[in-house]
Amino acid sequence: MAENRDDLSRRIASILTILNCLLLCLGDTGGPILLRLYFLHGGRRQWLSSFLETAGFPLLLIPLSVSYLHRRRSNPSTPFIHLNTRLLIASAIIGILTGLDDYLYAYGLDFLPVSTAIVLTATHLGFTAFFAFLIVRQRFTPFSINAIALLTVGAGVLALHANGDRPDGVSAAGYWKGFVLTIGAAALYGLVLPLVELAYAKAERVVSYTLVIEMQFVMGFFSTAFCTIGMIVNKDFQAIEGEAERYGLGERKYYLVLVWCAVFWQCFFVGAVGVIFCVNTLLAAVVVASLIPVIEVLGVVFLHEKFSGEKAVALILSLWGLASYSYGEYRQRKVEIIVWTGINMEL
Repeated sequence: MAENRDDLSRRIASILTILNCLLLCLGDTGGPILLRLYFLHGGRRQWLSSFLETAGFPLLLIPLSVSYLHRRRSNPSTPFIHLNTRLLIASAIIGILTGLDDYLYAYGLDFLPVSTAIVLTATHLGFTAFFAFLIVRQRFTPFSINAIALLTVGAGVLALHANGDRPDGVSAAGYWKGFVLTIGAAALYGLVLPLVELAYAKAERVVSYTLVIEMQFVMGFFSTAFCTIGMIVNKDFQAIEGEAERYGLGERKYYLVLVWCAVFWQCFFVGAVGVIFCVNTLLAAVVVASLIPVIEVLGVVFLHEKFSGEKAVALILSLWGLASYSYGEYRQRKVEIIVWTGINMEL
């Protein structure tokens, strides 16, 4: 009976991992493309664009409501929320940092093509590894180190042609401004991921998937509130109607871009925290980095950006890196199962 429960738990964990990886992939590919599409056809509000990256957080009320009703059916006295004061404060702080990160990223993307911006954001792997080592003592295997090296080299190969990617109408000063802002966003995101994992470790209670979604809801609220303040100060709300009328793809598509941008970015954040919950920070970072060539291809198809030989090489290196990491995880889990089985046999 216990073995059946263990098998069921492992099956549910695998399903959750796959689901969150899919959400992460969907959001990480669709979000940047739609955000760049906003700027490419006349959008110019940086605070509005950063607001869109977390404004979809109310969508989380759907799974939270389903979870609560399911719990209440089996236990009428179940608490409405799982968050304690410590987790609430931690989620609020991480949410504000996320809002700042959103602003830096969105502002940088105003000056850069998505192919260049996505290469620069890949540098968050190095920042994530550094902060994960300091904050959560993340251990590295030869396979994970090899994956990071390959993905970083792939990003470097793409960066070789970055100077020739300056969009029309963007000055050299504006281009490098976007360059610096995007690197800053990558560094801040590299700090946020280990902080999320640290919050799980210090939760002082069982970290369930419901608790993870509750934390993401709070993070989304505070991140959106941070960007909303920026929008109010910058008078973005008053500018939306006029910007929609002048938008290159038409007013209706302007609002569609905004709505779907918010939805895709919410998929990204939910998937990221879910992968951290199910596996670890490093896997979330590697999945994000491995999607670089996919975003490059989408940029070529939908935004008509150039696909060079460097991008083809980066694609191969990224897939190689992901394969290396996946094999390392498989071997590690196999060893853990053998050790766990041996301990139980001794008992």
